[in-house]
Amino acid sequence: MGISNDLFPDERGDYHDCQFAGSPNTVLHFDGLTAPEVPSAIEHFGLFMRFLAPPTPFVAATVEENASIAAGRQTFRDAGCALCHTPSFTTGNSAVTALAYKPVRLFSDLLVHNMGPRLADQISQGAARGDEFRTAPLWGLGQRIFFLHDGRTSDLIEAIRAHRSYGNLQFGPSEANKSVETFYTLSESSKQNLLNFLRSL
Repeated sequence: MGISNDLFPDERGDYHDCQFAGSPNTVLHFDGLTAPEVPSAIEHFGLFMRFLAPPTPFVAATVEENASIAAGRQTFRDAGCALCHTPSFTTGNSAVTALAYKPVRLFSDLLVHNMGPRLADQISQGAARGDEFRTAPLWGLGQRIFFLHDGRTSDLIEAIRAHRSYGNLQFGPSEANKSVETFYTLSESSKQNLLNFLRSL
């Protein structure tokens, strides 16, 4: 692919004969004390990321805050947000015991969904078209400043509204339309409860 890494640190040349080189593009010495026997900086970073603790949820200081967050959690479910932003799931088997069969409060189903032309960025990755996105995990949402895949807003209500999008000639409608329409029908206090719940994650 022409991407350098620990195993292939040399960039591929632009000259024609490069792809027909008779020997592999590698400088590994398997009797040495470096990669692959010793974890590389990339592997260390991967391990660091894998074992990071999840974001710490907000702890309400008052009974009123607790009640508002609980009401917002129920509104989140009732509006259908939890269908894609799945509150919790359990990890599968893992070679790392600490990661096997553990509950994860990710608030994502980790699936790709059609989000319509309003959020479309025209970037295709694999089989996913320019309006399809993996459900963003909401854990740690209360510690974020910018929202959506491109950080286009710092307003949670605007982020919710952006999930509503009717189809056009290029892309179909957003799968979140019904949930956003339900959000519009909520009372102001119910909307605030929902925002309080999201900020508590």
